[in-house]
Amino acid sequence: MRITFFAAKSYDKDSFNKIKEQYPELELEYWETELSPKTASYVQDSEAICAFVSSDVSEKTIKVLSERGVKLILMRCAGFNNVDLEAATKYGIKVMRVPGYSPEAVAEHAMALAMAVNRHLHKSYMRVRENNFSLVGLTGVNFYGKTAGIVGTGKIGAAMARICHGFGMKVIGYDMYHNPDLDFVEYVELDELLAKSDLISLHCPLMENTHHMINIDTINKMKDGVILVNTSRGGLVKTDDLIAGIRERKFFGVGLDVYEEETQNVYENREDDILMHSTTARLLSFPNVIVTSHQAFLTQEALGAISQTTMDNAMAYLKGEKSGTELN
Repeated sequence: MRITFFAAKSYDKDSFNKIKEQYPELELEYWETELSPKTASYVQDSEAICAFVSSDVSEKTIKVLSERGVKLILMRCAGFNNVDLEAATKYGIKVMRVPGYSPEAVAEHAMALAMAVNRHLHKSYMRVRENNFSLVGLTGVNFYGKTAGIVGTGKIGAAMARICHGFGMKVIGYDMYHNPDLDFVEYVELDELLAKSDLISLHCPLMENTHHMINIDTINKMKDGVILVNTSRGGLVKTDDLIAGIRERKFFGVGLDVYEEETQNVYENREDDILMHSTTARLLSFPNVIVTSHQAFLTQEALGAISQTTMDNAMAYLKGEKSGTELN
C-alpha cells in the first residue's frame, strides 16, 4: 500500500525512514505541500494519505480524496478537530490517529514556556547578544511554594502536574474525570482554580464546551500576575480577550505554543512577510509573551512513537484488524 504524506518536513522523513524497513508492505511518498482540496486532487495510486494537525481535512478535501481512491486517512497526531469525521464516514474513508506519543514532551515544553516568561529568558538572551548585561526588568518569581492549576489531567496534564509537584508547587486540577494516579492533586471547580492559581496550564481537548473557555469573564476571575500557558489547542483561548487582559496587566507572563491564527504560520518560514492585521504580530508586540510554533511535541522520542504508531495503524488497516486508534 502506498501512503502519501502531506506537509512532510525533514524530521518527519527521518523518523519514518528509520523504521521503514520494518514495513516492506508499505511504500512511503513524501510531499512538502500541505493537504487541501487542491493538493488532494494530485494524489495518484495511494490508498492512504498521512496528514497532520495543521492539515485541511474538511468535507471538501475528503470528497476529493475519495474520488482519487483514498480509503484511509492516517493522522500523525493526537488532535483531530480539523477532521470532518462525518464526511469521512460518508465517503467510506477510515480515519486513524496517534492517541498518545510522549506526554512528557508536551508537558516539558509547557514548563519551559512558563519558566521562560517568568525569568524573562527571551529578553535576557537578546540583551546579552547585544552586550547589554543589565538586570533591570528581568525579575521573576519563585515557583516553589506557589499554586499550579492544571486544566485537564489526562496523560499530558498529569505529566505537567508531576513536573509542578517536583518544583515544590501546590497542584490543583480541574477535569470532569479525576485521575486516580495523581494523589497529590486537589481537584476543584474551574472558578476556584482560576482564582487560586499562580500558574495556569491548559491541557484539555478543543470541544464545543471548551472552545474559548479562556475569555474575558474567566480572565477576570484569575489572580493578578498569573502566568498562563497553552500547549493544547489555540481555540481554547479567545485571543482578543487575552490581548485585552495582557493590556490590563492581568498576566505576569503568557506562553503559547498554540493560538487561533496559527494554521497559516505553523511550520512555515514567513520571515520575509509583513503580517497584516495579524493576531500573531499583536501577541509578539508584548514583552511578557512568548509564542512558539506548535513545537511542544517535537522531541526525538515523540517523533519515534508517532512514526511507529502511524505505521502500525497502516498495517492494522491492511490486515483488516482493529488497532483501537480508529476515529470512525
